[in-house]
Amino acid sequence: MDLPVAPPLAPMLAKAVSAVPPQPADGPAEWSYEPKWDGFRALVFRDGDEVVFSSRGGKDLVRYFPELADAVRAELPGRCVVDGEIVVPFERDGRTRLDWQSLSERIHPAASRVALLAEQTPAQFVGFDLVAIDDENLMDVPFRDRRNRLREIAGGGPSCHVTVATGEAATAQRWFEEFEGAGLDGVVAKRLDSLYLPDKREMVKVKHARTADCVLAGYRRHKSIDGVGSLLLGLFHDGELVMVGGASAFTAQRRQELLAELEPLRVGADVVAEGEPTRWRSATDRSWVPLRPERVLEVAYDQMEGTVEGGLRFRHAARFLRWRPDRDPKSCTYDQLEVPVRYDLADVLDRSEG
Repeated sequence: MDLPVAPPLAPMLAKAVSAVPPQPADGPAEWSYEPKWDGFRALVFRDGDEVVFSSRGGKDLVRYFPELADAVRAELPGRCVVDGEIVVPFERDGRTRLDWQSLSERIHPAASRVALLAEQTPAQFVGFDLVAIDDENLMDVPFRDRRNRLREIAGGGPSCHVTVATGEAATAQRWFEEFEGAGLDGVVAKRLDSLYLPDKREMVKVKHARTADCVLAGYRRHKSIDGVGSLLLGLFHDGELVMVGGASAFTAQRRQELLAELEPLRVGADVVAEGEPTRWRSATDRSWVPLRPERVLEVAYDQMEGTVEGGLRFRHAARFLRWRPDRDPKSCTYDQLEVPVRYDLADVLDRSEG
């Protein structure tokens, strides 16, 4: 691969802030704002027919997305490096949004399964920065110019897009509130004069943060130590306890403590989870231990996916905050959740002329 920037390349990162940064009251604008895409971060390297999707950790993801590699060959310039996000959209009720579960299932060890999913849940790529084009290394070029160059060379095809962006902080705040319904994760702000600095947190991000009281439905055992791997969370809907996700960030000592603490709540035999094994859900970790639904815990989460009718789930793993002995498990229902309005993914892509 003969490019001015070669893989692997660590992408530029963002640090979390509590609010959308404002533009200066006087003088020229300093920030460009765009939606925070919630997919697999990837730097796309193309040199003719050779394509690499370099993940944040430096792994090549191209084998999992063969249809997207073909799209890159058809829709991006012959020699380029584009920073962006791999996503899987789906349509429901006439609107298109992102599907995190379908995207996660694309990372599968079996080539036959990868080929099937490439047809059933094809991926798309959303670019938001241009790192190199032809023989030009653009890492020392200000972001405002890299963005303009990106819009000139990408975004015209059905699978490779350019994210929408704005210079108005008020618009960015509105996006933060509205675009979550399309499956996005918040807002990113980039300084217009910033260079591309690999592995440096030079951007800022504002993400959704919420809490919910959930019923402890069970747990999975840890794969390495004699302790709890993750707590399984449920909410009541129409009188039934429905699984909505898990919480798994604990120290080794706390995992062992939880195992002993939850022993009195165990009921029945272990349950084997449904669904085909994937890289995230292997054949060896599909069983879980059911518990009497008597304990309530408060968790922090970013957003939900799905519908009340079809089942809501935490998009990512929730974070344990505290036990809630004051809550009746039956009172833990969907009603407490903040479900975003359904917003169409097409409104989050740059459709304007060059």
